[in-house]
Amino acid sequence: MTLRPFHLAFPVRDLEEARGFWGGVMGCAEGRSSDEWIDFDFYGHQIVAHLSPDSAQANASNPVDGHNVPVPHFGIVLTMEDWQALADRLAAAGVRFEIEPYIRFKGQAGEQATMFFLDPSGNAIEMKAFANLDSLFAKD
Repeated sequence: MTLRPFHLAFPVRDLEEARGFWGGVMGCAEGRSSDEWIDFDFYGHQIVAHLSPDSAQANASNPVDGHNVPVPHFGIVLTMEDWQALADRLAAAGVRFEIEPYIRFKGQAGEQATMFFLDPSGNAIEMKAFANLDSLFAKD
């Protein structure tokens, strides 16, 4: 099966702030844009920051592996090398991690590197990586 790019639209409070974070800090190339939205290339997937200054982000979370995981959230499964490079880039940019980069489910099915952080509008992002991508959907 050929993996198809996904599309995700999400609210942001300020487009220039979103452009600085998603384009600058995250390194996502910018696509089309208007006064109301900006397309970004998120590792080959299309994400769209829509201006919605009154959209409040909920602070819900669920416990996972001893951490309070923000809900909702989105992200990408990277290679370990790209995941570490991104973690280093985010730290160098002063991004505050909601959950610091670490290995989750160590020694178990589905062992993965993960980190959580918020964009400037409060959207929760999880970036993860697997040493073996075959364990993406592994069960015990």
